[in-house]
Amino acid sequence: MESHPDKQSLLAFLDQLGIQHLTYRHDPVFTVEEAQVARVSADGGMPGAHTKNLFVRDKKKRRALVTIEESRKVDLASLADAIGLSRLSFGSADSLQDYLGVKPGSVTPFGLFNARVEGGGTPPLVFAIDSALLDAELINIHPLHNAATTAIKPDDLMTFVRACGYEAVLVNFDGE
Repeated sequence: MESHPDKQSLLAFLDQLGIQHLTYRHDPVFTVEEAQVARVSADGGMPGAHTKNLFVRDKKKRRALVTIEESRKVDLASLADAIGLSRLSFGSADSLQDYLGVKPGSVTPFGLFNARVEGGGTPPLVFAIDSALLDAELINIHPLHNAATTAIKPDDLMTFVRACGYEAVLVNFDGE
């Protein structure tokens, strides 16, 4: 499998973009419930919105990374319509590693760092985000592994996404 940059390279990229970030270390978490427990014990409690992230594919093998507020329930059929794909299922661990350079439990929009598109090329996947997250003061996401959480401002996340060569598809889950 292809080797991908690590968390330090990611954080250096954020610094290069002028994006402020704060990273909290914690035990590895694999579920929203485990993440909720981890942030209670974190110094400062990790203020801001917290996310869950889905790596999905459709029957035509088109892939998408979807970042949503952690408490949202997601209907894959409605999500497929919202992001312009069809009949979604979850991507494999191998595909997740190949595309985003992360393992299951560590899915994150920061994985776009490992799937950067240079020179106006076509992105290999769709990036979609819950539009409600853009109203938060901070968004908390994994920095390429699940033993830490990094907080950044929503506008800075969008700056990062564009710097990786993507345009976010905004999904209004309140409208479903």
